[in-house]
Amino acid sequence: MPATLINAALILLGSILGLLFRNHISPRFSELVTHALSLCVLVIGILSAAGTQNVLCVIVCMVVGSLLGETLRIEDHLDHAGELLRQKLIHASSAGRFTEGFVTASLLFCIGSMAIMGSLEAGMNGNYTILISKGVIDGVTAVTFSAAMGIGVMFSILPLIVYQGGLTLLAAAVGPLLSTSVITEMTAVGGTIIIGIAFNMFAFGPRKIRVGNMLPAIFLPPLYLPLSDVLSHLL
Repeated sequence: MPATLINAALILLGSILGLLFRNHISPRFSELVTHALSLCVLVIGILSAAGTQNVLCVIVCMVVGSLLGETLRIEDHLDHAGELLRQKLIHASSAGRFTEGFVTASLLFCIGSMAIMGSLEAGMNGNYTILISKGVIDGVTAVTFSAAMGIGVMFSILPLIVYQGGLTLLAAAVGPLLSTSVITEMTAVGGTIIIGIAFNMFAFGPRKIRVGNMLPAIFLPPLYLPLSDVLSHLL
């Protein structure tokens, strides 16, 4: 949990710096840095997804998880949470792209191999190296994001603390029960979702990928792999 709080503090610091210097960052510079970060996010997603040892697992988990997320309307709830925070905490005239910043930053900071592996490592072994390294990357990203999308990025630390802190506490309890193959496929599924985030950052196509509704897929490999083994033995 301490590592998650450090991660959140670095995002908070980066967001403040971005807001302070947003008027001194030219649109051309901001666009270039955003595109550079988009490429980095895409590379991270590809590298994480490429680590899979079971492509069928990733496919099935993505499909089932996306259907489940669509049924639960997770992305709509994220949008609603952003609007609720805007209405409660931010004056309407200065809200700007609050919801977009909140949702985009929340998804980017919460999903991914570093979040999963870092939380597991922190929970099981008390090693905070991965999460603190992730925090540095998130903090740098928050500078550009907050400069471009406003104060909504700052409030992404709320779901981060709940999600990442919750994973750490859960890992401390059940992490030792997870096999290496399960962790590998969870990371691969997370990487696939990150690729979707990168596409949204590039604004490809008229409609965004509803990556928020894909979140349940990350937690399906622990169910898929044992079931797959059972079916393999039966067949």
